[in-house]
Order: sequence, then C-alpha cells, then structure tokens
Amino acid sequence: MTTPDATLDIFDGVGWITLSRPSRGNALSGDLVEALLAHLTWCVTDPQMHTVVFVGAGRHFCTGFDLDQLEQATDAGLLHRLIRIETLLDAVWRAPVRTLAIAQGRLMGAGADLWVACDQRVLAPEATVRFPGAGFGIVLGTRRLGLRVGAERALQWASASTSIDSALALQSGLATSVAAMVSPASTPRELGLDSEPHAWRLAQLTPPPVVDRATYAALKAASRGGDGFGASADSDHDLASLVRSAAHPGLKERLLAYRRRSSQR
Repeated sequence: MTTPDATLDIFDGVGWITLSRPSRGNALSGDLVEALLAHLTWCVTDPQMHTVVFVGAGRHFCTGFDLDQLEQATDAGLLHRLIRIETLLDAVWRAPVRTLAIAQGRLMGAGADLWVACDQRVLAPEATVRFPGAGFGIVLGTRRLGLRVGAERALQWASASTSIDSALALQSGLATSVAAMVSPASTPRELGLDSEPHAWRLAQLTPPPVVDRATYAALKAASRGGDGFGASADSDHDLASLVRSAAHPGLKERLLAYRRRSSQR
C-alpha cells in the first residue's frame, strides 16, 4: 500500500510503515497522520501480522508537527490535527501487535511521541530526541513519556525542551537499543529487506514473538489498560489533557510565534 505521504510494505508477518516526506523532515501533516492511521489499522486487522515497524525516509525520522502553511490555518483546524495525532499515538500505544520504531536524525515533538509510543525503540547513535510542544502550550504524550523514563524526568525534559542524545536515551530507558542504521531510504525494500546482508540484520529486529498474537495482545492490554484499540481511562485522560492545552484562544498565534523563534536559532 502506498500513499504520497507513507508506504506500507509487508514481509513475513511484519508491516513496515515508512514516513515518506523527507523534504519536510517527515513532519506530521494532516495527510501523513491519516495515512499512518490507515496503514496501522490495516496491519492490526490482518491476523497474520505480528509486528508493525515505523521508519522514516531521509535524514530524520520525524521532526514533529508540520508548521508549514500556518498562515492559512485556523485554530479549529489545528486543534483537529492535534486530536488526530493523539488518536494515532494512542492507537500505536494500544495496538494488539508488537510495535517497533527505528529512528535516525532528529526526533521532535509529536514525531518523538510516535517513537515513544512503540514497544521497542531503536535509535541511531547520532540521533537526538526532543519534546518542544510545551513551547507553544501543548501537552501531548507526557504521560506515556513518564511511563518510559519516570514522571519527574519527563516533566523536566518536556518543560525545558531538553535535547536527549542516544547515550542518555538508552541509559534512561527511553531507547530500548542503539544501533547504526542500514541506510536512509524511502522504503523498506530500498533498505534491502529482500537481499543479504540487510535482510538478515533487520530480521533480527523483528522475529515473531515467543507467544502467539492473542497472548501478546492480552499481556500488553493488561499492562496498559484497555483492549488493543479500545479506549481506557488513560486514553481519555491523554486526550483531555491535549484538548485543554490546545483550546486556549490563540493556538495559531502560539504556533506562529514558536516557528519564528525556531527560525532564529
């Protein structure tokens, strides 16, 4: 399956979802978010699928919320985009299959949140992770980050927009492993999944789980609440926190101000 913004390739029970907007650092536009949701839904409804892998084409895994064309946006439209991003993050967090993200370059904001939501989180040695959303008044993904690294550390990183390198990410439990990327490419097939030696290297990351899919889903649901895609009190809390933070008047102006500050750095 292919859309202009994301591709889905399926190999031996593994769905490889590629963010394919390298010219924009794979920033999360509305169309990209909807494509990722559609590909993820396709994967979890296939009973043969045991793993979903997210990768980003080009230099960066994902540079966060797409700040392009803000001048034409409205507060209501921006709020809707943020809600759809939280819907995607929650779907990844509760997906009844194993999820994995292999990330290089910059992981920022909602892009970092997408990586955090995955069960296994591989980071390139030179990669950096940052959560700058609080800089424009948005609360997104903080509870999930806190479950990875502890509530106090999550609060510090989010409020200070800390840049986290791969060594700190691994030491803190934010990353599950640090490994050199095979190469930046636009699709898993270009990564060499169908040829040696890359097929062997990437296959080591995605062997079938020891338990069957139903048991894996049950274990995951028991540890996080809900039932796969089903919502829970935590899901409601995350969405409510986002909406409250984004609903203050002037969302568009806060984003424009953040973009101006970022361009001056």
